[in-house]
Amino acid sequence: MFSLAGLSLAQAQTVQGPAQPLAGPGGADYVCDSVQMYDFAEKPYGYWLFEPGGDQRPDSAQVVVLIHGYGAYNPMIYGDWIEHLVRRGNIVIFPRFQRNLFFPRPGKFGDHAARAIRDALLELEQPQYVRPVADYLVVAGHSYGGVVSADLGVNFVDYGIPQPRAILLCAPGSGPLKGGRLKTYKAMPKNTKLVIMASEGDRVVGDEFARLVFETAVHTPERNLIYQYRDSIGIGAGHSQCYAVNLEFDNGRRNPTANRALRRASCNALDYYGYWKILDALISCLDSGDYCRYALGNTLEQRMLGYWSDGRPVRALEVITPN
Repeated sequence: MFSLAGLSLAQAQTVQGPAQPLAGPGGADYVCDSVQMYDFAEKPYGYWLFEPGGDQRPDSAQVVVLIHGYGAYNPMIYGDWIEHLVRRGNIVIFPRFQRNLFFPRPGKFGDHAARAIRDALLELEQPQYVRPVADYLVVAGHSYGGVVSADLGVNFVDYGIPQPRAILLCAPGSGPLKGGRLKTYKAMPKNTKLVIMASEGDRVVGDEFARLVFETAVHTPERNLIYQYRDSIGIGAGHSQCYAVNLEFDNGRRNPTANRALRRASCNALDYYGYWKILDALISCLDSGDYCRYALGNTLEQRMLGYWSDGRPVRALEVITPN
C-alpha cells in the first residue's frame, strides 16, 4: 500500500500545467521584444510608465491602466502581466495611490490614481514615447485597486480622465475599510464592458464587493461576474491569484504585501487563460470587434482554462451574466 501511494504521488507530481498559448488572447504572439520602464512614482500620486521597446516597437499603442492592490505599489508584483501587455503592443500606466500602508486614507485613493493617470497621459504627449491611443482607457484593478477602478469607471468625468470603456476587476474589495466605495454602481455607462473575477477561497475580501458592482451596475448590459475555483491538481483560488512576480520590474520597496507576493506568486493557467486572456480579449473586442467571445458571454472560450498534461481540463470558470 505504501509503495502504491508513493507511486500515485510521483505520478501526480509529473503532471504539468497548461503552457501559455502561442497566439490569441493570453498568448505569446508578441509584437515587440522588450519593455521600456519609466519611474515617475516618488509621490503618492505618481506612476510608473511602461511602453514597447526594441526595433519592432509600434508607432502607436492602446493605453492600459493597471491599478495595484492595497500596499502593492511595486510593479514587480504584477511584472509578468505588465510585460505581457506591453509586448503585445500596449502602453501600461501603473498608478501609485499610496505613500505607504497608512497614508493616505482610502477615500483619497481615487483622487491619487486619477491624478497619476492625467499626469501620465500628459507625459506621453512628449515625442520620445510611443504615441498613445487614449480616446478611451482599458482598466484592470486588483483588490482595493478594483474598488478604485470601479469608482473611475463611474466618475471618470469628475476625475478628468478618458472613459474606461473596458474594466476588469480582479478579486475586488476593501475588506473592513469603506473609503472609495460607492453605494451603487448604477451610473456605470451602458457602453462599458465590465468583467468581475472573484475566487472561491478569497479570505481577504470575499465576493461581497464583486457582487455589489455586478448587481447594481444595472445599466451596463455587457457585464459578467466570474467565479474561479481551486483545481486540486495545482491551482489555488485565493485573493492574490493575479500576482505574477517579475524582478526585472522591482523598485526595491518591501512591505508585507511585496514579501507575500515574493513567497506565493506563480504564473500559471489562471494567468494565461484567465486574467491575461480576458483582458487581452477586452482590448481586442473594443479595438476591432475580435475575440469578444473570449471576454464576455459565458462561452466555452471564456470559461476554459486549458488542460493538464495528462489530458484533464483545468477546472473551468463559472460565469454569471445579467438576467
